[in-house]
Amino acid sequence: MPRFYWPMSPETDAPGAALADPGALVEALRAAAAELGFQALGISGIELAEDERRLLDWLQRGYHGEMDYMARHGTRRARPAELVPGTLRVISARMDYWPEAAREPWSVIDDGTLGYVSRYALGRDYHKVLRQRLQKLCDWLAERVGEFGYRVFTDSAPVLEKPLARNAGLGWIGKHSNLIDRRSGSYFFLGEIYTDLALPVDAAASDHCGTCTRCLSACPTGAIVAPYQVDARRCISYLTIEHPGSIPEPLRAPMGNRIYGCDDCQLVCPWNKFTRPAALVDFEVRHGLDAPQLIDLFSWDEETFLARTEGSAIRRIGWERWLRNIAVALGNAPRSESVVAALVSRRDHPSPVVREHVDWALSRQAGHD
Repeated sequence: MPRFYWPMSPETDAPGAALADPGALVEALRAAAAELGFQALGISGIELAEDERRLLDWLQRGYHGEMDYMARHGTRRARPAELVPGTLRVISARMDYWPEAAREPWSVIDDGTLGYVSRYALGRDYHKVLRQRLQKLCDWLAERVGEFGYRVFTDSAPVLEKPLARNAGLGWIGKHSNLIDRRSGSYFFLGEIYTDLALPVDAAASDHCGTCTRCLSACPTGAIVAPYQVDARRCISYLTIEHPGSIPEPLRAPMGNRIYGCDDCQLVCPWNKFTRPAALVDFEVRHGLDAPQLIDLFSWDEETFLARTEGSAIRRIGWERWLRNIAVALGNAPRSESVVAALVSRRDHPSPVVREHVDWALSRQAGHD
């Protein structure tokens, strides 16, 4: 079965021209996607001119912070046919991840002795789950149309996945910049198949945020600087996951006990009252990370960190950032001798970044009533 893209020859017709009944094929494709665990599938064209303009403006403002890869790929991110020559359509698929058995989020966020991990990262690494199932979907297609050109993506290449999913009818981009579906909220992953099949496209989704601004008000660090505009440099998800060095001091206290990502803007979104629990066991909670004790996590050595985060998206940040993030949370925790003792145990850590945040946390602890 084909597992990568073959550029089409300009002398040949597009494979889509040979599809006898593309509409029926798409309906069968949706059914096959559902069998593979996807909750929705849509198809879009490749025109993203307005989204490209927004991307370039966002980059110009420096909102991408130290995510140099966002600028490095330039306009290829908004031009699917430049990333994968011959692309005519993008198939976008959605998979829900909300872990039903996880502890209620606000009860964790409000308990300073616990660490909060974004709910998308509590189970198996979504990159692997979606990529494997999207590949099976391509295998299914190949059995019906023969050899065709495609590439599979799951947050793994310069792809404007949310605009493409919006254009495919999977939801609209909310004021917090996440995709929202009217029937199930925003707790889902996205994956894409770039293809040269000329499939019929779906109607784009319309915006239903209305006058609501709850997400803007809820952001602990004020990262949603305006509706539909997020300054990643202030975003807790960026600071705890993407940012490689020292977290700016003014942002440490507002981080509270959020040690990996942040869900606040989604937790307050009215549309998430329609959230559906994940259908796959892959996204069930692992190692009790839905409500872990900060002191316990801070005691992990690197070997334990690697073992406990095997197969998890968390592993990507590495042990140093893990300790850095937890040190900030411990600094924000209620004053206690056990917290101070845990921090003191890391004062001689070989990483200057960890040592800096430990010292800050100890100063915070000393200043607590």
